[in-house]
Amino acid sequence: MFETYLGLFAGLLTTSSLVPQVVKAWKTRSTNDISLIMLIMMWIGVFCWVIYGLSIFQMPIVLWNFISFVLLSILLYFKKNSKNSC
Repeated sequence: MFETYLGLFAGLLTTSSLVPQVVKAWKTRSTNDISLIMLIMMWIGVFCWVIYGLSIFQMPIVLWNFISFVLLSILLYFKKNSKNSC
């Protein structure tokens, strides 16, 4: 049971770390300071974590990585549609 709570807490911290970046990109409509390669690598990585979590029936892994996947998808959308995104 401790491991589940630890996983939920760890996922909360790492996933919520993306929120300020999403909010900043939303407000400024700029993603100049975000690396496209990093976003793509993270996006693929968290997708793999979701699949892994599903395969071993670990809901903390699935939950937080799915939320991270959504947040990274939003950042990728802004990166793709930003006028100044290099």
